[in-house]
Amino acid sequence: MSVVVIGLNHRTMPLDLFERMTIDGARLPKALHDLGSREHIGEVVVLSTCNRTEVYAIAERFHGAYADVRNFLSELAFVPPDEFADHLYVHYDNEAVRHLFAVAAGLDSAVIGEAEILGQVRNAWEQAGAEGTTGPILNLLFRHALETGKRARTDTSIARGTASVSSAAVEMAAERIGSLSGKRVLVLGAGDMAEGMSTALQGAGVTDVFVANRTWRKARALADRIGGQAVRLSDLPLALLEIDLLLTSTGSQVPVVERDDFAPVMAERAGRPLLIVDIAVPRDVDPTVRDLPGVTLLDINDLRTFAQAGIERRSHELAAVEAIVDEELERFRTAASARSAAPVVSSLHGWADDIRTAELARFDAKLAGLDDRERATVEALTRGLVAKLLHQPTVALKGSAGSPTGDRLADALRQLFDLDQPPS
Repeated sequence: MSVVVIGLNHRTMPLDLFERMTIDGARLPKALHDLGSREHIGEVVVLSTCNRTEVYAIAERFHGAYADVRNFLSELAFVPPDEFADHLYVHYDNEAVRHLFAVAAGLDSAVIGEAEILGQVRNAWEQAGAEGTTGPILNLLFRHALETGKRARTDTSIARGTASVSSAAVEMAAERIGSLSGKRVLVLGAGDMAEGMSTALQGAGVTDVFVANRTWRKARALADRIGGQAVRLSDLPLALLEIDLLLTSTGSQVPVVERDDFAPVMAERAGRPLLIVDIAVPRDVDPTVRDLPGVTLLDINDLRTFAQAGIERRSHELAAVEAIVDEELERFRTAASARSAAPVVSSLHGWADDIRTAELARFDAKLAGLDDRERATVEALTRGLVAKLLHQPTVALKGSAGSPTGDRLADALRQLFDLDQPPS
């Protein structure tokens, strides 16, 4: 069995195709059970964010698992596999582990070192656990990935400065406008990204912050936390007349702002410009809105271009984080090898000890004359012989665990000593 990651991200696939393959929280349980029921997939975790959709799986057969995930994505997006298969990336075994560790450390993000991805990795793992689609291998892997991500941020300066997608979105808006001081801003959404943008606005000198969301309770709660004002979605057209900047990141699978709804707003604004930063995937704002006079619409692609400067500023930290990823990969391999060898080693030693105790019982009548001290000596002698006989096979098995050689040795031991059956 192999650890496999099959995915697509902001670098490998056009946005209009990528946004069709994102999996929101409401659809995630069904997606996990769908993947977990496929023939060649054992354990499975799905990580879907604005930058990536990745399936981490324990593959019974690599090519079969790849086909299972590809077909799942095809059914999810209603797109034939031939139209997106070339955009997929695939890693297995050590490279799959390295990829997840790099993701958790923020090395694979549009904003290098971003803080949000660590929580997203944790949530993906916890949701898979809640649905019963993880097991001992992926649990060990994701626990170690979170430790790697935390160490990367603690031991290096990778997260210093602008280290989140939401704060980068606000910085990009400020750069495009010139300054946010004295501006009026509407945040559409009330999730983690929207809250991050709202928080970033507090230090930017903004005059008023409005929050709109499908759920009025959440809009009010976020507005109260940041000292802003909640707006009902039904009042959105009126609010859009008064603002200078619209920041949007909801979990909607369809556009929240359509061109036909927006055109009258821009006409009433009488040419007063409006900047929109839409970092949702799928997009909240109909892309054709950018064609309206006075509208500047930036999306996740523009944010990635803007974030490139942040990558250059943090480039001196990349080597240090990559070294941490390599160290943690080796530590994980050691832990995983010990775990994979443990059942066979335990069975082998159990088999041998059963033989030892059975033989002692067979000779019990002949040993009846021994006193307690002599019986203890015989017990110690037989235990010592078994330990010495099994020492070298145990060392060899543990040392090669997790490799093809280790698999062959484990299979040979099971067959030679009939370890799947109780000893006779």
